[in-house]
Amino acid sequence: MSRRNRATLSAWQKHLFDELRSLAREHPSDVRIVEQPRLDSDGDATLRLRLHTADILHRPGGLGLGDDEEFIVKIRPSLFAPPSAEVDHTRFLGFPHVLQGQRLCIYLDPSREWRPSAGMAGFLSRLWDWLTDAAGGAFDPSTAMYHAVGGVLHHADDTPTIVVREPGPPKRQQIARLVARSPHRYDLTYSTDRDGHRTPVFVLARDLPFGAASTFALFLTLLDDPHLDRAEGRPPEVSPQSPAFLTSLLASALRNPDGTEQYFVLAVPHPAGGPHHLLGGRLPATTADALRRLAKKHGTAVNLDPAIINADIPIEWCNMSDERQEVTTRRDDNRPVNGFQGRAVHIWGCGGLGSWLAEFIARAGASAITVCDPGTITGGLLVRQNYTEADIGQTKADALATRLRAIRDDLTVTVAEGSVPDPAVSLSADLIIDATVSHSITTYLDTLAGEDRTALIAQVATDARTGSLGIANICAPGDTCTPSELDDQAGRSVLADGGLELYHRLWEDAAEGDELTPTRGCSVPTFHGSAADLAAVAATLVNMIGLHLQQAGAPVSGTHLIALPHAPAGPRHHFLPAASDTRG
Repeated sequence: MSRRNRATLSAWQKHLFDELRSLAREHPSDVRIVEQPRLDSDGDATLRLRLHTADILHRPGGLGLGDDEEFIVKIRPSLFAPPSAEVDHTRFLGFPHVLQGQRLCIYLDPSREWRPSAGMAGFLSRLWDWLTDAAGGAFDPSTAMYHAVGGVLHHADDTPTIVVREPGPPKRQQIARLVARSPHRYDLTYSTDRDGHRTPVFVLARDLPFGAASTFALFLTLLDDPHLDRAEGRPPEVSPQSPAFLTSLLASALRNPDGTEQYFVLAVPHPAGGPHHLLGGRLPATTADALRRLAKKHGTAVNLDPAIINADIPIEWCNMSDERQEVTTRRDDNRPVNGFQGRAVHIWGCGGLGSWLAEFIARAGASAITVCDPGTITGGLLVRQNYTEADIGQTKADALATRLRAIRDDLTVTVAEGSVPDPAVSLSADLIIDATVSHSITTYLDTLAGEDRTALIAQVATDARTGSLGIANICAPGDTCTPSELDDQAGRSVLADGGLELYHRLWEDAAEGDELTPTRGCSVPTFHGSAADLAAVAATLVNMIGLHLQQAGAPVSGTHLIALPHAPAGPRHHFLPAASDTRG
């Protein structure tokens, strides 16, 4: 490397290259610098590196390696991005974690895996581990990111996210509709009774290992030759797909308004089988209008040679939020809150605990939530209850219902008028949560507990002094113990146990200073506690209740006591089974 070129390297690039030279001197038979670094227009330092790979074990299905393999290594100007490695051949094409046929995915998550302090030794170790795993067949193609489309995310700035929840596509060529929910979100639907932007959904015959390109002309070329076989002197493995795609695109463009972009969705076969990978793109309005003029003049069955298309016409790829059940695993999978999935839940009392409980249960997958609280929201409540400035003046139930509906489209939310819902509806629910801390509601629940019910009843509360303790009394269906009896049993046991002194205050009368008056002359005394306290208590109680809903057979009745980490000394969790419940 010349002194002049070396002087243009950043300090970080010089540091890494010096490390690489030292490693090559120490291991001359394994590491060799074939070409000195050169700076490109982005400021990256590019060099060629040869590694001796003859000793790497190969297993059936693994990547085939030669005795020596050369790599193009790019060193970024700063330490925030790791070096990268790619090859200048197509022998690795279609293999998992090979991006667009030639770049090796050494770091799946650079923020966690790239350690600048490890330098080039760390990078070479990652590269060597990648080669070892690849040759040993350790990579799972079914979980490799974006494997069907060259291993890279296709996304352009200022494009909306396309949300896909319906299964499909049902046919090889399907016209769907994009329904604009906001400038940032479009929903894809195959329903013919919905208004929206007509969008072709086109199923490809093969995957796109080189990706889908960023220009219209190159994209059409890849449709007809996805593996670039012609460049290697071979006939393409698939029949031309661009004519059918163009016909579908033109037919949709004709039915969309002039001056609008034209969207399309590709269903790309996954090399490992299973559901197709969905890729959404759009053509600019000027291009879409040109397609409309073409279709009006010549019809939709037009065969365009990609070679005559303006090479500068871009494709703007959209972010895809693919939420089809066949490709999605919930992020809360195998957690206690899974007990709420598909459940009908009643939440009475939508204040300090109830407003947070409702949101957590909505996100956990409940199918229906009924909220009940006629209280009015004032500004002071925003300190710790799950409401906003826009909610002031509304009833808590109405405002909370609006929030829950905004969280999930498929959630049924009902507002019950008055203090409690209709008893027949409550008894048929899966769960009733009482967060009112009301003696009259407890008396009412005692009567419901003796009725024939499917609902599990949970009464929840926190302590007045700190808002850092929580209690959940659980009355399972079919249990003879009422909520007030269960609370009395638990109180006697806790007050008689010195090891549970932390929780005595849950049954003791409030002492001086335990409560506060938020607004002089205008509000009743209330407990201490912040939003952070109450959200954390509510989250913990939701997990405890979820565990009961997951219990095989009949759920166990009893009392959960929980304390946050910053609560006074004592056990963080204690469960007291109901005295009449011998199932626990």
